[in-house]
Amino acid sequence: MTTSAQAGRRPDEVPTRTFGWGTIKWLVTPHLDEGAGLTVGEVIIYPGQGHAPHDHPGEEEVIYVISGEGEQTVGDGPAFPIREGDAVYIPKGTQHSTYNTTWRPLRLSVVYTPGGAETGLDGLPDAVILDAGVAPLWSQGN
Repeated sequence: MTTSAQAGRRPDEVPTRTFGWGTIKWLVTPHLDEGAGLTVGEVIIYPGQGHAPHDHPGEEEVIYVISGEGEQTVGDGPAFPIREGDAVYIPKGTQHSTYNTTWRPLRLSVVYTPGGAETGLDGLPDAVILDAGVAPLWSQGN
């Protein structure tokens, strides 16, 4: 195991998880970084796509919008717009979803604490894990 604080880590050095709605790269996680208590990743949501509402029973999450625009839900409240520079806090066990409402990719930085549960996404039916350095192919309809 490496420690990101010592060695650093670039996105092209880690696998890419692809789904029908977008891609994820985990940059700091307990399974990659000995002693890490959180998870940090980059998420790209394809134009016109989003992920189904879900919750993290034991983790809180922060979403920071790097670029693009979309809609976010948190709990029972209505969807609200998000755009570059916005940060969204999601408490433990709170249902939430993110949708890209534009033609451009929606790029997010996500942080989970405690980290580790993100490995559960690897078991989803549409999950594909690409080796580090392999670029995902976007196809029409994604």
